[in-house]
Amino acid sequence: MKQRKELSYLQLKKSYNPEDFSFCSTEELDVLDGIIGQNRAEKAMEFGLLVKNSKYNIFVTGLKGTGKKSYIQKIVNEKAKKENIPDDWCYVYNFYNPNHPIAIHVSAGIGRIFSEDMDELVKNLLEEVPKAFSDEGYELEKAEIVKKYKESRDILLDELSKYCLENGFTIKNTTKGFALTPTQDGEAMSDDVYEKLDEEERERIERKAQDVEMKAVEFLKKIKQIESTTKEKISQLDKSIAINTIKPYIDYLVNKYKKYEEIMSYLEDIQEDMIENIYVFDRSESEQEEKEENFLKRYRVNLFIDNSENEGAPVVVEYNPTYNNLIGKIEYENEQGSLRTDFTMIRPGAIHKANGGYLILQASEVLMNVKSWDSLKRIIRTGKIKIESLRSQLGVVDIASLQPQTIPISMKVILVGNPYLYNILYAYDEDFEKLFKIKVDFDSVMDATMSRAEKMARFCKFFCTKENLRHLDPSGVTKILEYSHKIAGSQKKFTTRFNKIVELLIEADAWAKLDKSSLITKNHVKKAYKEKIYRNNKIEDKLEEMYHTGKILCNLKGKEIGKIYGLSVLDLGDSICGKPAAITVTTFCGNKGIINIEREVKMSGSIHDKGVMILEGYLSEKFAQEYPLNLTAKICFEQSYNGIDGDSASSTELYGILSSLSKIPISQGIAVTGSVNQKGEIQPVGGVSEKIEGFFSLCKHFGLTGEQGVIIPCQNIDDLVLFDEVIEAVKEGKFHIYPIANIQEGIEILTEKSFDEIYKRCRERLNKFRSNIENKSKKARRTKR
Repeated sequence: MKQRKELSYLQLKKSYNPEDFSFCSTEELDVLDGIIGQNRAEKAMEFGLLVKNSKYNIFVTGLKGTGKKSYIQKIVNEKAKKENIPDDWCYVYNFYNPNHPIAIHVSAGIGRIFSEDMDELVKNLLEEVPKAFSDEGYELEKAEIVKKYKESRDILLDELSKYCLENGFTIKNTTKGFALTPTQDGEAMSDDVYEKLDEEERERIERKAQDVEMKAVEFLKKIKQIESTTKEKISQLDKSIAINTIKPYIDYLVNKYKKYEEIMSYLEDIQEDMIENIYVFDRSESEQEEKEENFLKRYRVNLFIDNSENEGAPVVVEYNPTYNNLIGKIEYENEQGSLRTDFTMIRPGAIHKANGGYLILQASEVLMNVKSWDSLKRIIRTGKIKIESLRSQLGVVDIASLQPQTIPISMKVILVGNPYLYNILYAYDEDFEKLFKIKVDFDSVMDATMSRAEKMARFCKFFCTKENLRHLDPSGVTKILEYSHKIAGSQKKFTTRFNKIVELLIEADAWAKLDKSSLITKNHVKKAYKEKIYRNNKIEDKLEEMYHTGKILCNLKGKEIGKIYGLSVLDLGDSICGKPAAITVTTFCGNKGIINIEREVKMSGSIHDKGVMILEGYLSEKFAQEYPLNLTAKICFEQSYNGIDGDSASSTELYGILSSLSKIPISQGIAVTGSVNQKGEIQPVGGVSEKIEGFFSLCKHFGLTGEQGVIIPCQNIDDLVLFDEVIEAVKEGKFHIYPIANIQEGIEILTEKSFDEIYKRCRERLNKFRSNIENKSKKARRTKR
């Protein structure tokens, strides 16, 4: 039998020497500029920002804590500062259709000035119009018009009065108009005298009165015409005063904003409306405030988007992308029990604010909010945004509202989400691939080089400075690097999940404070990591307690036939622990092949079922080339009640079958992990460090004998990042780790027998099974005859 291959303690983790670093404290280092170990993501992001096309939006994906958000905001802000500042947008009153406010865009900073100018215009007119209408010249001219009107009216009234007297009547004004009264001897006739007249005289007076009335109507028409002419003259005078008062201000604005056609058109409309409603400005102080809140509001400007303070293109990060927060909204006021709104109550959303720049959103948040995702896609496709209420979007009867003019949109949308969400959208949303063509994929690990180790030290300096933590000495940095390998699960990789490093730094700083140390050392980092594990591994301790108390049967001494310990990983979210599992195998004469008891009771996953079926392929190739495989084998994970999946125990199960079939016992102090293919080659598995540490903890409790250890795939050697306690035990020869490439190597370690001997015994027993079946078959045929 070949000599066992065993790993040296030096191969069990990646170690660093504090003397390899030239600094005494990370405080001496330069601050880290940029992100570490994300070359692919950086290139994709740079290209995505370079392409100016509405369909080339960006989806940033990767595991939580890889620095996606901070990197995105940093690089986008840097690029945005070099770009042009987009236009301001304003909403103004539509004098022809008040329910459809008009959108006006002007250069950045002009919107604020324009809004202030319009407020100043109204303020000036409220001061100047009353002055103009109280001017002495205006009063004299108006009085002259009124005087001429009165003179003309008095002349006509005198003529009418004379005509009436000449025809025997007097005329007087009443609340219902004018009334004619017959006269007698030049005096108005009383009712008593009139009643004493004979009927013929009264009829004559009435006929005469009709003629006089017709003539009086003609006089009154002339008076009305003069009155109308007078009013028109006064109106023309007022209009002239209004034009002379308003036009200089409007002309100033026209000259100031002559390059903006939309403002020119708006100023024309506003001048006409102000002249027409000039009396609104000629009010007492007590009435001005009320008018300012009502009628005069139409002359204000709703500065919808103000980019005056931007240094470049806007970068908007919306953490709560509800429909209204994205699309904007129209607010309402409760006025005596009824809702009221106007164009000044139109409010922008994140998309309006990001217009001409960049909008950063969390994909999961967008998808969780009703209509946000659909609306975002529609805006990207059409390049326009229209403010509508959510009720109308859902088809619910909506209250009467404004319909603001649509605004053209040009922006780069950057969604941030996990890989699962990206794959779901890509597979089930046909618009997603068309609108988000750039994938920025953040890796959770990076190649471990000395250059990157130095950058990790600079990252520690950056975070400690930012959060006002103690800095690290070289030993503290080396421990951070070691745990970075631990998190990455590889000696050749650092983790890029910097949130894990950040947590370690914060907690190590707390232990350094308790220790009254000015620097964070390796002991503080080690303490922080150990205490964090202790806080989160209650379930692991409970499991170990069950092993210790015998509730889970476990015997790590001696040898047994058909019994072996496999290694599995229990992922609890905030902690991962290795869990040994006893696997038993029984083999006997039959034709049912391998029976997976877990599968029979539906407690086995599809990957585990596949692993068991692979075992049949291996056995068939080794032992059934000439004759059928007359074998029935039953495999069981003892005391397993929660279901099993994965193929990392397939080699372990095969060892159990070979042991049971050959009747050669297996060492109970050696646990196994690794999958196997039909050719007997061992394949790598995940969580190898946790599996070893879990089994080592159990061995330590029952007592290290120097014969205990684990068998792992040789491909997993670089994935070993073990605790110092395990490494020390390996160094002292109390625990062993055997890397293997095939089944032959593994079974020889477990049985201390050569594979040829094991193969021979298996063949002999299978031949005996076949012979027994053939004899039974012959006997059955003879009995039948």
